[in-house]
Amino acid sequence: MNRIPETQRMARFALGACFETIPASTVAQLKLHLLDSMASLVHSLDKPTPQKLLLQITSLGEDGRCAVPIVGHVAVDRAAQLYTGLIRYVDFTDHFIAKNAACYPSDNIGALLAAGQVTHASGKEFLTAMAVAYEMQCRLCQQLPVMMKGFDTNMLLGYAVTASLSRMFGLSEMETSHAIAMAGCTFNPFVTSLAGYTREWKGFASSMVNLGCTNVVLQAKQGMTGPLSLFEGPMGLEEIFGMSCAFNWQEENYNLIPRCVLKSYNTEVHTQSAIETVLELQQLHDFAIDDIEEIEITTFMMAYHLVGGGKYGDRSKVFDKEQASHSLPYVVAVALLDGQLYPEQLSHERINRKDVQSLLKKVKVATAFPVRTPRKIAARLDPFTKLYPGLLPARVDLQLKDGRTLSLKKDDYNGFHSRPLQWNDVEKKFKRLTENIIDDEVRTHITEVIADLENWRIGDLMEIVAAITIPESRPVLS
Repeated sequence: MNRIPETQRMARFALGACFETIPASTVAQLKLHLLDSMASLVHSLDKPTPQKLLLQITSLGEDGRCAVPIVGHVAVDRAAQLYTGLIRYVDFTDHFIAKNAACYPSDNIGALLAAGQVTHASGKEFLTAMAVAYEMQCRLCQQLPVMMKGFDTNMLLGYAVTASLSRMFGLSEMETSHAIAMAGCTFNPFVTSLAGYTREWKGFASSMVNLGCTNVVLQAKQGMTGPLSLFEGPMGLEEIFGMSCAFNWQEENYNLIPRCVLKSYNTEVHTQSAIETVLELQQLHDFAIDDIEEIEITTFMMAYHLVGGGKYGDRSKVFDKEQASHSLPYVVAVALLDGQLYPEQLSHERINRKDVQSLLKKVKVATAFPVRTPRKIAARLDPFTKLYPGLLPARVDLQLKDGRTLSLKKDDYNGFHSRPLQWNDVEKKFKRLTENIIDDEVRTHITEVIADLENWRIGDLMEIVAAITIPESRPVLS
C-alpha cells in the first residue's frame, strides 16, 4: 500500500479542523496569546528598527486590500510581513520549548491577521486557523531537531503558516498539499541569525517567511504544484534528518498549545527563570550592587550554549538590543540594577551605560555538570539538563565582597506553563507596552474585541489597529 504523502496528511489536519472541537481552555489561551502579541505589534510602531520595514513597504507604493497602521493600504502579503515584523521585533511574545529546539508560535499570527482581513474571516475561523498553526508548529518543533542540524525554527513556521493560510484562503486538500510542499522546499533559514553577535535580522526573518508563504498559498490556489513527497521522497526531510517523520495528524487534539509559554521579562525565553531568581534573591537579602564580587548562574545546556557563551558564541560583549536580549550576563546585570526587564532595559543608551557594562563582566555562566562534550552524553549527565524542557532550572550564587554567598534555585518562572500568566497579567503587560502610543479607550476596545473574538470578525479588530496614529512628537517614516 502506497504511503500518503506527509504533506497531504498535514493538509487534511489543517482543513479538517473545527472550532467546536477545540477545548474551551485552549480557545481562551489562544486569545491570551493574541492579546500578548497585539501588545508587541502596537509597541513596535514607532521604534527605529521597525521603521526600516515600514519605509521599505511604503517605498513599494500604497495599494492593496489590507488597511494597516502608518502606511495606509497594502497587499495582503505585505500586510503579513508587516504585522509579523512588528510582533516579533520586541521579542516579548510566546514560545514553545522542545528538547532540542524552541519556536515562536506567535510568528503565525501576523499572516493570519492579514489573511483574515481580505477573506472577511470570522473570529471563530481565525481562532481555528491559529490553533492549527500553533499545534502544527509545536509538533514539528518537538519532533524535528532542526537547530541541531543548523536550521532556524522559522523553517517550521513555513509549514504551519502555509497550512493555516491555505485553510483561510479556501484551498482544496491537494492545493494545500502542494502549498505546504512548495513552502517546505523554499524557506529553510539557517540558525546563524542567532549565533555570533546577534543582529537585527533575528527579529525580522519570520516576517519574510510569512510574506513568501502567503504568496505560495495564493500560487497554489491558482494551480501551481510542488514536490508532494517532500518528507519521504528522494532527498527529502527524512533522508536529511535520518529519521522517519510519521506524525499522527489525525489524532491531534491541540494538547501542545497548553505547553506554550509567555514571557514576564523582555529577553530570550531560556533566561526567564534566572532573571526571576536573581530578582527574588535581591528582595530576600540586603546588599548593594557595589557589594557584589561575582554572580554565577548555573543553567541547563541549551541556555548555556544559546545565551551563556557556549556554542552560539560570546555573550559578554553587548552593545545592541538584539545581542543584549540573548546575553544571560547582560540581562541578569540589568535586572539587578533596574529591578525589571522591559524594552527600556534594551535601549541603546541603557545597554551602553557604564554601570551595566561593568556589572555584566562579573556574571559567569556554567552548567551543573562541568563537561559539555560529547553533547548528548553530557546532557544525560547534567542534572539541570535532565529537567529540560519540562522545567527551566536556574541557580544563582551571588558572592559578596564580605565573603558571604547568597544562593537560590528556581525551576520555572511566572509565565511558564506550570505557572501561566492570567488575563489580567497580560492586560497589564499590554498597557505597559502601549501606554505612550494608544489611549485607554483604544486599548480597552482592542482588549474587549479579543476577549469576545468569537462574535467579531478579524476585520473589526484590524480596523481599530489600522486607525492607530503616532503622536507628532515621535514622527515615523521621516
